[in-house]
Amino acid sequence: MRSSNSVAGLVAAVTWTAGFATTAIAQNNARPQTATFAAVTIPNTEVRSLHSAATGRDYELYVYLPASRSRSAEAKHPVLYLLDGQWYFKLLASIQGGLLYDNYVPDVIVVGITYPGANANYDSLRAVDYTPVASSNRGSGDGAKFLAFLKTELIPFIENNYSADPSRRALMGSSLGGLFALYAMFTEPKLFSGYVAASPAVTYANRGAFATEVAYARDHTELPARLFVAVGDQEPLAAPVRELIDTLRRRNYRGLTFESRIIEGERHSGNKPEAFNRGLRFLFRTK
Repeated sequence: MRSSNSVAGLVAAVTWTAGFATTAIAQNNARPQTATFAAVTIPNTEVRSLHSAATGRDYELYVYLPASRSRSAEAKHPVLYLLDGQWYFKLLASIQGGLLYDNYVPDVIVVGITYPGANANYDSLRAVDYTPVASSNRGSGDGAKFLAFLKTELIPFIENNYSADPSRRALMGSSLGGLFALYAMFTEPKLFSGYVAASPAVTYANRGAFATEVAYARDHTELPARLFVAVGDQEPLAAPVRELIDTLRRRNYRGLTFESRIIEGERHSGNKPEAFNRGLRFLFRTK
């Protein structure tokens, strides 16, 4: 048996003969060859492109297709519209597969919304799209335009091209995406059947999410939606998100099915696997 190991240009070869080992050290002057290997891909997925007249921007859509779609051409599936698809689509595809295997949720179409281009500035683009009002320190405030894009362009595109169930569509976002999910719910609660706001940035724009809720409450005692809110107990948003949770529970809107989760020992990014897992169950659970 022979093995080789290269360190700092030297190759140490150990040759085993009749139970005895001898070691030879040789200078390796050859340039290493660059090998190319196949990339890891996610089965049952595809990428689509869509230009928005509402925002004037281009979007890339990561679409996760139900494995059971070929069994019945007439089957309609719930759709999860996922903000920040560039970061969370792979995670949601894995979570969806696990929950489906355990019979907690049905086959769900996942639509990850992101931006095209190898050097897309995700932080800047999402700060524009996911914020309902402008902030003085960066480009922002196109939330109404982005909501119009979802309503008049993206949702019709998905429902015209895939076996989507219009009665079971949901929106999921984290941080600024969570803020946008809350804004969408208070603006057009019936556009989606359910909303997940993980670590929503409720302190953005001088606690703008609280102002949005107060404005809605002035004219409404009913909120026909399902809402799941989660936050890590170790992140700076923990206290204000708890405050929002308490506000919604005290308000006791008719028609609102509400669930929340404070995730122990987690911060802003580490809470997402559990937040998304629990949120997906909340939206579509079958048992």
